[in-house]
This record gives sequence, structure tokens and C-alpha cells, in this order.
Amino acid sequence: MKKPVLGLALGGGAAKGWAHIGFMRALDEAGIQPDVIAGTSMGAVVGGCWAARHLDELETFARSLTQRRVFALLDISLSGSGLINGTRLGGLLTQHLYDKQIEDLDLPFACMATELENGNEIWLTRGHLAAALQASYALPGIFKPVKVGSRWLVDGALVNPVPITACRAMGADYVIGVSLSSAGVGRGTVLANGMLTAPLDINRANSLTEDMQLEPDAETKGAKRLVRRQILGRKDGPPGISSVMMQSFNIIQDRISRSRLAGDPPDMLITPRVSDIGLFDFHRSNDAIAAGYAAAKPVIESLSQVFGNATEKSHRVAC
Repeated sequence: MKKPVLGLALGGGAAKGWAHIGFMRALDEAGIQPDVIAGTSMGAVVGGCWAARHLDELETFARSLTQRRVFALLDISLSGSGLINGTRLGGLLTQHLYDKQIEDLDLPFACMATELENGNEIWLTRGHLAAALQASYALPGIFKPVKVGSRWLVDGALVNPVPITACRAMGADYVIGVSLSSAGVGRGTVLANGMLTAPLDINRANSLTEDMQLEPDAETKGAKRLVRRQILGRKDGPPGISSVMMQSFNIIQDRISRSRLAGDPPDMLITPRVSDIGLFDFHRSNDAIAAGYAAAKPVIESLSQVFGNATEKSHRVAC
């Protein structure tokens, strides 16, 4: 009897998305190989790297992150359409994925994005993989939008947080959805209140740079340090504006996800326990990966009976 076509729909969730790595590892250990993958935001990044045979590199990178390194990678922009320019992260993706095209991957792959002008749901199934992944995780207000063709695109979680429909459209008979919000909205990352009084803080930074007689560009550097501090934040005090943006997006994503999953449920829904991981807690990759692995283990046996092939390990996870 022919095995059903297996599809994986990997949901968005910023730093929580490292859980997808653990989930993929558990499947791979059991010899379970997806036939199609659709992903949103960080789900697209993990799914795209798996399909491009670069999951090992992504996992090594994730586990190497510290808080300091995370914020060193964020190229803060004081002007433009997002707090983070995204050039450094995009450069890393391009460096490791080279010029890979989505249509040249070993299996059908789609990542979700949202067209900023009209809210259309965009399925990126062709073209430059790294650019498509950047568009899929371009959180509005945090990352600047990404232009793909003639469209400005932002995070796909605005319209389809767990892309079950895309998997089915690509031919999947059985779809496993991995949702990072169904277990609850979570605590978010509590950030400082500095940006609520940004003009005062910027003026204070300017006066400090004048008193210290720093280099001409030091005022800009001082202001950027304030923005970095706002994103990193402190746990005491009320949330700052970027925390409000992130947590509001998280709430919206959770509500949209519940609605979409109710209308088009997967055949199996996996919900890793990641509610205690904040959206910007990328340094907690070990915890998230472990959560994804643990969430997969209880269902591995039943999945292996239909999809498993214990004698044939995946070659796609190798660099």
C-alpha cells in the first residue's frame, strides 16, 4: 500500500520557532521524512533550511547564541520602516543558503508572507530562498518589509500562522501542524520603558555625548545603544513600546491561528511547551529545541507505523 503524502506545517513564533528544530530531529531519528513543507516566519526558516540540507548549520548557529550575540546581530535602524534593518541576518541566510532557489529544493516548499499594501496572503514557492525567508519573518515595526518582485512583504503570521492550507494545496494527504501559540499566548519578553519617553532619552544621550566630547558619530551610536537597551530591556517596570508591539502581534497571531486551525484542522496538531519563552529570547534555543523534541516523542510510534523507515536516515539534515 502506498504511503500517504506527508506534509508539515511549521508555525510562526519568533524565538519559540527554534522548537521546530527539535521536532524535525525527532522525526529524523524515526526515519520519518516529510514530502512537502510549508512554513511561516521562523517555521519557514527551519523548514527552508531542512529542505535545503542546512539544518545542522542552523542548529549550530542557534545553540551558539547568547543575549549579547543576539543583539550584536540586530542592525538597529533609527529611520525607516522597522527598528531592525535586517541586513546582518539576511546576510547570514544568504551566506549559508547561497543562491538556492525554492523550486530547486528536493521537495515542494512554501513560505507564507503578507502583502503589506492589501493584506493578501502570499505563498512563496519560487525564487530566491533566502529572500523569501526574510519576507516571511519580517515582523511589522520590528523588521523592515522585504521587497519581492513588485510587492512589499511582511510576516506571514499576520494571515496564516500555521499554513495547513498550503500543505494540502501542495498535495499532502496527511498534515502535521506544529503550532507555537496554541498552548497559550505566553509571557512575551518584558522590555524597558525607555522608548515611551524617547525624545527625552535621545536628548539625554545627546547631552551626554556633548559633555564627553565624543567623536562626531557618537550621538548616533549613543541613540542606537538606547534602542538596543529598549529591545533587550529590563524585567522590572511597565513594558516599553517594542514590547507592546511584540506582545500585541503575539496575541493577534494566537487568535488568527485558533480561527484558521478550527476552519482547516491538521490531521495531527503538535504544540510544544514554549509559552515561557519570549519572542525575543533567541538565546534560549536549547530550551526551545528540547521542547520541540519532547513534543514529538509521544506521537513518533504511531507516525512511524505509517511514515517511518528506520533503516533510511535523512540526508537532508546534513550540511
